[in-house]
Amino acid sequence: MTFYFQHFARILSVFLTVLVLGAVLNAPAIAQTSAAPALPDPLTEDAIHEMVARMSDDQVRALLLERLDAVAARQQAEAPPPTLTGRVVQLWTAFTLPVTDAVRKLPVLPEGQSRAIGNFVQKHGGFGGVLKMLGLIALTLAIGLAAEFGVRKLIARWRNLETVSGDADTLAGALSFLGRRFLREMIGLVVFYVVIRAVGRTLLDAHMLQFAAPMVTYLIWMPRVGAAVSRFIMAPERPDRRLVNASDRWADFLHLHTIGLIFLAGLTIFSVGFNTANGVPPESIRLAYWLDSLVYVYIIWIAWTAREGLADMMRGTDPDRTRYDEMAAQYYPYFAMAVAALTWVVVGTLVGLGKVAQLIHGAHYVTMFWLLAAPALDTAIRGLVKHLVPPMSGEGHLAEAAYISTKRSYIRIGRVLVAGIVLMIISNAWDVDLMAIATGAEGIAGNIIGCLMTIAVGYVVYEGVSLWINRRLAKEQTSGEEGEVGGEGGGAGGSRLATVLPLLLVTAQVAIVVIFGLLAVGALGIDITPLLAGAGILGLAIGFGAQKLVSDVVSGIFFLVDDAFRVGEYVEVEGTRGTVEKISIRSMQLRHHRGPINTIPYGEIPKLTNYSRDWVIMKLRFTVPFDTDPNKVKKIFKKIGAEMMADELYKDDFLQPFKSQGVFDFDDVGMIMRGKFMAKPGTQFTIRKEIYNRIKAAFAENGIDFARREVRVAIPGLEDSDQLNDTEKAAIAAAAGSAAQQQAAEGAEDGAGQKK
Repeated sequence: MTFYFQHFARILSVFLTVLVLGAVLNAPAIAQTSAAPALPDPLTEDAIHEMVARMSDDQVRALLLERLDAVAARQQAEAPPPTLTGRVVQLWTAFTLPVTDAVRKLPVLPEGQSRAIGNFVQKHGGFGGVLKMLGLIALTLAIGLAAEFGVRKLIARWRNLETVSGDADTLAGALSFLGRRFLREMIGLVVFYVVIRAVGRTLLDAHMLQFAAPMVTYLIWMPRVGAAVSRFIMAPERPDRRLVNASDRWADFLHLHTIGLIFLAGLTIFSVGFNTANGVPPESIRLAYWLDSLVYVYIIWIAWTAREGLADMMRGTDPDRTRYDEMAAQYYPYFAMAVAALTWVVVGTLVGLGKVAQLIHGAHYVTMFWLLAAPALDTAIRGLVKHLVPPMSGEGHLAEAAYISTKRSYIRIGRVLVAGIVLMIISNAWDVDLMAIATGAEGIAGNIIGCLMTIAVGYVVYEGVSLWINRRLAKEQTSGEEGEVGGEGGGAGGSRLATVLPLLLVTAQVAIVVIFGLLAVGALGIDITPLLAGAGILGLAIGFGAQKLVSDVVSGIFFLVDDAFRVGEYVEVEGTRGTVEKISIRSMQLRHHRGPINTIPYGEIPKLTNYSRDWVIMKLRFTVPFDTDPNKVKKIFKKIGAEMMADELYKDDFLQPFKSQGVFDFDDVGMIMRGKFMAKPGTQFTIRKEIYNRIKAAFAENGIDFARREVRVAIPGLEDSDQLNDTEKAAIAAAAGSAAQQQAAEGAEDGAGQKK
């Protein structure tokens, strides 16, 4: 028998040697390890037999594995990449494999789980040992709960947590109560954890701790922490302190099933470790697959049942919701169901591919939690912005629009930051270091991540600069919003900042987009030097080919430097009058007081007249009969000026009161009396209208009539008009009308000459 055994061992050695030689002849030369000796040279049969005789079994195995690995690596490198159809088939096979395997092993699941429990009982000395261990664990938990209860009572006695600082209807009041209660719960949980950890290490041995530690972590600690967080957000028993927009029914429902969902997820993770530690691998009975699938079914059931409450919670209480916010709230329950179903597909595919390292530690649960929490975090951002963003200075529609725009900017910045944080948490759960990939990895993955990070930073900078400028601009605009504009136009205009800031905003936005756009392109691995050179050449071409454009831009810069006009001021350019409604980098838009808009390039402005700078003087003319006493009219004007200076509606608009300038001129009708006043730009037309009304009433009280234009026709020898026939009366009326038209035309020419 010994002879046959030795002969069989020699034949096996020769067979292994032949395999090694085949691998050597078909594989490229690689460095020898210390476990395998160098091949003889020359490679003859006797030399091979002599080498094998000197080698141990481990050395032969090491040499064989080394050569086979080299052959496998070469074949894998030379193998053509799989086609798209091949990848789809591979993924489909990986997805269906766990499903079919779990269904096929369903009959053996009870027996396998019983075997795991039996091995567990046997490992710990039978039922007596298990009962002893469970008793010690229960004692440890009781000590931890007692310590937690004592600490929480001590904290409550030290400071009454039921007392709320602030109004209960405010966010500060609700956070004051809920935050202190949550802090008390977390302090108690930390004490509970520390005590059971210390007591458990004292009462339990190493084998007991292998079971007790994951059981307490996944089945007790995690659900209790989740309950504390859910109680802080949902406040099921305190609707007056609730942070979310949910009714009592849905708050209680979501709070209860959140705890149940966390417990079920923890039970899934615990069962995998328990069965593996007790000799039943997860793939042998697929219990973890069924529990994991139950988690997704549970989420889908919760989302479908509470879809109304979830939609209300996502909608929030902010009245300034956009159409996107409303759609996100409406479709969030279906989004949650889709995330659960997609996670189930991804997890099943990874299990089929054999990549379960991260799944054992619950990476898929972390991913699913943060994907489900992302829309809720968006609602939280909107709620915080609503309570924390101060209102804009000023009143009116401009202040309201600026306030809404400011809130949207803060919300967008918060969304980008939250998206980055969520992405980092998810990547860390899967052991993927995005920062390391973006900074040190070569290839398209690192380039794409670096590009996305650059775009995110650029967007935050873009929104931050826009937010700062818009807040300053809104403050400047709302301060000059009020005031009535008369029929002829005009106005005091905005401040210099209100004129310059829009151009500064556009310039800053374009600069940020260009700079970070180039940085993002560079992060993709593309050389941006040709782009910069091309931009320089394009700039030169524009400079030489569009001299008129350059002239407009340069002229506009000097007009703004000289502070020649501001937005809202009433100006005149070569006979074109209007209010400066909008300015750009090359032109200005004037809104005529009758409505039309005139766009004037800066380069075509030889002279600009500004009617709205600092102060304005308005002169009013009144025609009274020749027999009117000028001093009486002068007293009336002075009295009206004094009354308006004392009037609360008009006194702040006057710079000098309305007063008489005496007799200005005579015409064919009567004396022309003139008065004037100095006021702030933009208020003169309202003041003029009130002065007209008061003078009309004062003239009526004092028996003064306004002179009217009359035409008198004298016919010699005819003193009674009844002696005229109809033909003669028509001829006289025609002559009178012609004379009246001639006098009106002469009066208009005289008025125009006086204005000039």
